Amino acid sequence: MNGPNSLHGYVALVTILALIVYLWMFMRVGAARQKFGVEAPAVTGHPEFERHFRVQANTIEGLVVFLPALWLFALYLNELVAAGLGLVWVIGRILYMLSYAKDPKTRSAGFGIQALATLALFFGAAGAVGWAVLKPLV
Repeated sequence: MNGPNSLHGYVALVTILALIVYLWMFMRVGAARQKFGVEAPAVTGHPEFERHFRVQANTIEGLVVFLPALWLFALYLNELVAAGLGLVWVIGRILYMLSYAKDPKTRSAGFGIQALATLALFFGAAGAVGWAVLKPLV
């Protein structure tokens, strides 16, 4: 990969993959809206539409923590580990989306996978940033 630090390319690729997954969810909401006749701006109606909508909304809420944690972990700890954990997040989100849309009771595995990846990235990044700030003071 090109650039000042070739490993950033892997984290950038995972970022793009995460955004592609989100866009896929966005399109599934639009298709469900059309299929079940739920006109905008309504966000309630057919239960299957509501499941697609909740998956998308939950994912956008998760991206707010995931993306900064991914990049901070990469910058302060290890870029390859960050990319690996990010890929685990993407896989977990896909499993979450597919299982939640089918039957919300089956969403736990996908949610758990992505939640663990997010927590590892967040706490790893928080610890590394905290250490980087406090180290000169110690």
